[in-house]
Amino acid sequence: MIHAKEATLSSTFVTIEQILPALAAAPARIAEVTAGMTPAQLQAAPNPGEWSTSDVLAHLRACADVWGDCISAIIAQDRPTLRAVNPRTWIKSTDYPTQDFRSSLRAFTRQRSRLVAQLTPLALEDWSRRATVTGAGKALERTVLSYAQGMASHERPHLKQIKRIASLVRVKP
Repeated sequence: MIHAKEATLSSTFVTIEQILPALAAAPARIAEVTAGMTPAQLQAAPNPGEWSTSDVLAHLRACADVWGDCISAIIAQDRPTLRAVNPRTWIKSTDYPTQDFRSSLRAFTRQRSRLVAQLTPLALEDWSRRATVTGAGKALERTVLSYAQGMASHERPHLKQIKRIASLVRVKP
């Protein structure tokens, strides 16, 4: 059982009360920052070798697929054993990098709405539901909380990255 004080993770101090709004707000933040950008701007990398806005969104979607599926499995099953999947490997099995940005963002928004709807009604103790994750070295214990916190923490710098990319490609001739 997880207690309210334990719901704060020492590495980032992100609480459940912070995780849910952060996860819920991510798609709208991306939409706001990219409003008015052309398809060419959304596909443009600010510098050679860097990601475009579309690339970052594709990466976020792959992470959301992998980690969101883990969250769903932990909620649905009692202490499942899950095989680790690297989102960078997973993305290769998708067409996310080539999708139109706006339709990709709509898909991400729908996916995120489903995840937040799944997480919102959880009782505090449900956030501590566990899975054993294998396939990436030593087996790890992960919880609903650790996956949701990891997703929210991982997205924060990528949302800043999207904002930076958008500002740079908008001003390029």
